[in-house]
Amino acid sequence: MRTLHVNLGERSYPIHIGEGLAGKLAGWFAERKLSDKSPLMIVSDEAVAGRHLPGVKAALEQAGYRVAVSVVPSGETSKSLAMLEKLVGEALEAGLDRRSAIVALGGGVVGDLAGFVAASYMRGIRFVQMPTTILAHDSSVGGKVAVNHPLAKNIIGAFHQPEMVVFDLTFLRTLPEREIRAGYAEVVKHALIADAGFFRWVDEQAERLLKLEPDAVEHALHEGCRIKAEVVSADERENGLRAILNYGHTIGHAIEAVAGYGELLHGEAISIGMVGESLLAVHYGCPEDVHRETKRVLAKFGLPVSLHAHLDPDKIMRAMSHDKKFREGKTVFALPDSIGNVVVREGVSPDLVRDILVQLKQED
Repeated sequence: MRTLHVNLGERSYPIHIGEGLAGKLAGWFAERKLSDKSPLMIVSDEAVAGRHLPGVKAALEQAGYRVAVSVVPSGETSKSLAMLEKLVGEALEAGLDRRSAIVALGGGVVGDLAGFVAASYMRGIRFVQMPTTILAHDSSVGGKVAVNHPLAKNIIGAFHQPEMVVFDLTFLRTLPEREIRAGYAEVVKHALIADAGFFRWVDEQAERLLKLEPDAVEHALHEGCRIKAEVVSADERENGLRAILNYGHTIGHAIEAVAGYGELLHGEAISIGMVGESLLAVHYGCPEDVHRETKRVLAKFGLPVSLHAHLDPDKIMRAMSHDKKFREGKTVFALPDSIGNVVVREGVSPDLVRDILVQLKQED
């Protein structure tokens, strides 16, 4: 097991990464002084609940915790105000109070949704992230919690840091192949924005990572979480440095919104977004090799690197105007200038962005 820390003063918390960690939950809960007098609520989704919920629930109940459960449908459509209302109602019925905590057991959708419930319920209660996907190594760290609006992704949300992140790698063994591949998009992103050596390692170890070889996966997730934790520790609320984590997300989130939060997995949309944004960076002096290498490594993981033909560039442009990264009439991009480094750029020409979207349909 390996442990990292997000350093935010009194809101600091650990990230535990390893196998068979469910049995250690009660001890870690006690260390963080999570109440065993007030009920907890585990939020999970239909795909995860049948496999992993019973063991986590039993481990906590054996330690004396009272545990309620709420299971939501799998998929991005559960990140909605309607589902938020449903979970708040179930929390009230279960008797959760201000000393209670919510445990998010699932991928990024569950983490974002359950975290926003925790941020909203009684003006904020504590919560724990237990990611069950590779992709969620990104979303589970940093305290961004949200639900979607039909016009924009993650537009209704808050900053609400977890008490801890517990990444039990045994959960990954039940992931479908498509989700495994999609999860590595965020690993590649972390390497591209901050660590050229890690990017080379990811490229070299792609086959082992796709086979979920434990030591390779643990190292990849540790390094991804390390980069994310360092950025969040320096800039919790995205006033500057944290914007580099948005690489691939300005275009990627807009693609998700236009595709309808279901056609593409988040990692697939971000993969296309990174290809597009690296192509955009070339127009600002970034070496073409950065675009080629980005595209090559993403394709090596079986990720999409072109825009689906039926997705309308004009609709994607409109969706970008609703994004959180659109401010003062300008869309903000994190664009690479080399492997392992990105710069935040404002005032990118909308006509240029639209041209990039058209080119993305021709990438292969």
